[in-house]
Amino acid sequence: MEGVGGGKEAAARTGTSLTWKNALVATAVSALYLIVSAILIGFKTEQLFLVGLFNVLFYLSSPTRRFILGFSVFIVFWIIFDLMKAFPNYRYNTVHIESIYNLEKRLFGIKDMTGAVLTPNEWWLIHKQTFLDVACGFFYLCWMPLPLGFAGYLFYKNKEAFFRFVLSFLVVNLVGFVVYYACPAAPPWYVELHGFGFDPHTPGNTAGLGRWDAYFHVSVFSGLYAKSSNVFAAMPSLHAAYPLTVLFYGIRYKCRWVNWVFGLIMVGIWFTAVYSSHHYVLDVLAGIGCGLTGIFLFNYLFERVGVVNRVVRGWISGISE
Repeated sequence: MEGVGGGKEAAARTGTSLTWKNALVATAVSALYLIVSAILIGFKTEQLFLVGLFNVLFYLSSPTRRFILGFSVFIVFWIIFDLMKAFPNYRYNTVHIESIYNLEKRLFGIKDMTGAVLTPNEWWLIHKQTFLDVACGFFYLCWMPLPLGFAGYLFYKNKEAFFRFVLSFLVVNLVGFVVYYACPAAPPWYVELHGFGFDPHTPGNTAGLGRWDAYFHVSVFSGLYAKSSNVFAAMPSLHAAYPLTVLFYGIRYKCRWVNWVFGLIMVGIWFTAVYSSHHYVLDVLAGIGCGLTGIFLFNYLFERVGVVNRVVRGWISGISE
């Protein structure tokens, strides 16, 4: 193995050398993840794929090892999100269904021709258009490719910028997960289909995005929402937080005209969240708040807390050539 008896020169060249110790840690962590996942949520092929991808890139070469160690932040996010299935938030706090619906109507209600007040979701359901169905589907498909693609660009452009972005992304998610448990909330489509009664066994639903699947005769969104960790995690909308985080760092690191693309996608995702009945306007605003909170919190810790700064800089060194 490279680095076994290779000395400091190899470590300096590769950032993180492939030593017996590092190999043992990678194998042990992989095995532990599979065991814990199998116990908590049952075995799934996605788990093997994730572990396989990590180990192939870890052992393949120095560049791929640096890459997967940097992008392990996204792996940590996915593992936490996936394991949340074992601890549904409705077990710990009352789910807000009617209360959030009424608040949405009171703050953002739209009067129809009869004088009845509708939530924005209900108004758009009546006024849906094929063009919007198609455009909104494409916007919503950007929710993860956008941060992943931006992270890939930063990884090769600026390692500190990369870690500021991906760790902010992680903190944004952690803030959102805390709110999920503090304030469980049903999405608009739940009220449309089930009313105000609480049913913990309700499966995920494509809602308005199902029209995109139907238009293209595919099952993209139905497949995604079948894997939903929790139906009652509509607030905050992390779909709203992700493009905001991307745009913040795009502006910070002067991505110029590309920021206009980021901004367009961000607004498109915000609109789609409401148009498709996956989120209330309140959920989107809460997602924006989580995004800003997570960005501020990470940067505060990185710049003001010595141990955080040292750990992150050590990580940066570990994936640098």
